[in-house]
Amino acid sequence: MAQVDPQFEPSTAELRKVERVRFGIFSPDEIKAMSVCEVLTPFTYDNAIPKDGGLLDLRMGTMERDHRCKTCNGDMKSCPGHFGHIELVKPCLHIGLMPIIGKILKCVCFHCSSLLLSSDNPKWAAVMRIKKPAKRLHAMLKVCQTMKKCNGGFTIDPAASVEEAERERLMADGMGDGTDGPQKRQSSGCGNLLPKYKIQAGFEVLIEFPAETDAMLEGTADRKKPLSATRIHEIFKRISDDDVRALGFDPQYARPDWFVLTVLAVPPPPVRPSVMFNSSARSSDDLTYKLADIVKANQALKTQELQGAAEHILLDYTRLLQWHVATLMDNEISGQPQSFQRSGKPIKSIRQRIVGKGGRVRGNLMGKRVDFSARSVITPDPNLGIDQLGVPRTIAMNMTYPELVTRFNLARMKELVKNGPNVHPGAKTIIRDDGRVIDLRYIKKTSDLHLAVGYKVERHIVDGDPVIFNRQPSLHKMSMMGHKVRVLPWSTFRLNLSCTVR
Repeated sequence: MAQVDPQFEPSTAELRKVERVRFGIFSPDEIKAMSVCEVLTPFTYDNAIPKDGGLLDLRMGTMERDHRCKTCNGDMKSCPGHFGHIELVKPCLHIGLMPIIGKILKCVCFHCSSLLLSSDNPKWAAVMRIKKPAKRLHAMLKVCQTMKKCNGGFTIDPAASVEEAERERLMADGMGDGTDGPQKRQSSGCGNLLPKYKIQAGFEVLIEFPAETDAMLEGTADRKKPLSATRIHEIFKRISDDDVRALGFDPQYARPDWFVLTVLAVPPPPVRPSVMFNSSARSSDDLTYKLADIVKANQALKTQELQGAAEHILLDYTRLLQWHVATLMDNEISGQPQSFQRSGKPIKSIRQRIVGKGGRVRGNLMGKRVDFSARSVITPDPNLGIDQLGVPRTIAMNMTYPELVTRFNLARMKELVKNGPNVHPGAKTIIRDDGRVIDLRYIKKTSDLHLAVGYKVERHIVDGDPVIFNRQPSLHKMSMMGHKVRVLPWSTFRLNLSCTVR
């Protein structure tokens, strides 16, 4: 038995380090740290050269032969691209994290950000026994959404604790009755009434305070009002690390205030390459157009803020920025208008590139198109044998079988080659023994039709050829069986009814 070299065996510490690796959310500081430049202008080119600080800044990589990446000095084939970032003037909500944002808001106090379920509550232990983070957050939400007032946790009053300790000592000596003295614990909750939250139109959060409250919401006496992303960010920033862990999150990997975007990561040009029409005209990717809209809206909001614009004007610009950030990630938000190109075609957002039949997962990773297969509608035909499959003539002329030429089938192969690709039974190509392929559709001289023993002829499928026929749903072996071909007219596969009995 071969001995394993000890230097290749991972140590226990290394295994534990691997176990601790987990997925999380990038913090604003991490986004800035991995970024190679800040995008400051929506323009992409300056005199046919990628503009510094633009969306095609050469520090983020290049997709052109004439330029090299300024970060790694690689060309368009070797440079994988590097992220940039955009500093948002106002925080924006992440459209993909809205359900989690809504749950956290209902679990913490609107006023003091303390957890609504205190450790003294009898339900605390039951919730903390749940180890799975998603289930713990759901259980915490179930308890907290019934609360009307911020109870908070409890803190120990140092002065009261000294007197309490003295009183307990006197009770132990039989000199006290325990009826006097200050309480040892004091509530750390602010005691304010809590609002109700409602998420509508994808990323708009509405809050409504109870009728009996006199709380002022952002300087107004309105009980019902939209809640800004800035205020949500302030609430989440005040949540302590202990409360974050109680909610089921790890503050090292995913703090709630990171769910609100203050810095937007800009994907590199290889993710959103431009399409060249000719030497002078090029078309940018949808993501580049959308990121340019975000930069424009961000600059407009910053300008209005510096000029001291009215609050309602700043609110309109903030909503525009939020809409652009949301439609960059998902351009099919219920209750919100879609973002369109100049041609009127909807922008293909990040979500649309991932999900669905034509997305990255199903369209590019999970399945591939294959040769020598066909699909059509199945119809019954009781005149066929149970081992036969009726195949349309058009499919039989398109699907081929590579048959080796021998001295026994040489005459038949010559007849098929003579018929060509447009007559059934015929052939589509000749593969010579040296590997050269001759397509019979583009034959120019009769000498190319020469056949010899050892050649291969890709002929049309004919009656009697064995094929594998799959019927959905493919639940058992009877759904995929072998049949013998029978070439028939019309455009459906024909099958004997007895083969469908289960």
